[in-house]
Amino acid sequence: MSDYAKPIPTPSEDSQPYWEATKTHELKLQQCGACGAFRFPPAEVCPECTSEDYEWKPVSGKGRVFSFVIYHRAYHPGFKEELPYVVAVIELDEGPRMLSNVTGCKPEEVRCDMPVEVTYEDITDEMTLPKFRPA
Repeated sequence: MSDYAKPIPTPSEDSQPYWEATKTHELKLQQCGACGAFRFPPAEVCPECTSEDYEWKPVSGKGRVFSFVIYHRAYHPGFKEELPYVVAVIELDEGPRMLSNVTGCKPEEVRCDMPVEVTYEDITDEMTLPKFRPA
């Protein structure tokens, strides 16, 4: 895994629990203690009710493709061998949307509203990326 040639996320203090969960192949998001809304990306204040009360809770990892693009050009040399690849906005069943890749199918098979589920790519000994595949 040490030959990973793409950019690697740098966790912030706010996002560290998210990345710790992905390392164990679990998807956890912040859930507001006041209104119950899940949120992503991590934030100190709930965008629904402005409460500062939250807990990190597991989510299903299931959702749908909200929007997507197919990249045919490598804007970073590390992605050259993966062309073409899909970058998508995934709307999780719990509500939040997150940016990720859709893998496990041909790029031309990806459609909006396509059901997907989370999968994990261990890119280094310290970092795991959540990606999505057709469900």
